Amino acid sequence: MIKLHHLNKSRSKRIIWLLEELGVEYQVIPYQRDSNTRRAPDSLKAINPLGKSPVIQDGELVLSESGAIVDYLISRYGAETLAPRVLTPEYARYVQWLHFAEGTAAYPLITRYLLAVDDNQRCFLGGFAREQMAEVLTFVNNELATKDYLIAEQFTGADVLNSFVFEKISEAYGLSNFLILSLIYSEF
Repeated sequence: MIKLHHLNKSRSKRIIWLLEELGVEYQVIPYQRDSNTRRAPDSLKAINPLGKSPVIQDGELVLSESGAIVDYLISRYGAETLAPRVLTPEYARYVQWLHFAEGTAAYPLITRYLLAVDDNQRCFLGGFAREQMAEVLTFVNNELATKDYLIAEQFTGADVLNSFVFEKISEAYGLSNFLILSLIYSEF
């Protein structure tokens, strides 16, 4: 049985969704952030010294980082259904979307989050984050203009991994100017 170490208000809810899609038996081990520092408790740091979540345990394997976990779980338990066939153009695009969630799309969200903590919206980075997010939204909206999922007509792990980004974009910026993205996101 897979153990998922789940920190509240973290990206690990995507892993719960993926495990459900895969039909894999799992156990959620919940952790609560410190209300003042927003940091993980020492009990999670005993599993992952960085105190980050998600972390899974599958037998002797302990694995962190959302993208690595999604890739591992799909490769091990669901490659036939939640990823395109390896060495195809669709697979290359799938890998691109896996990295997009934690790279290109996450940066402006993280920047906005950090600025919100300090409530400094006139800072250069605040405007930069809004500009970058508009570019990300336009890109994703255009990509989804002719298909239902990020990879052609196939629901994949890339859709699961990017769901957190879409959720946070919706909360932070709204999606009213991005009709296609808002319609698709509403289904997640």
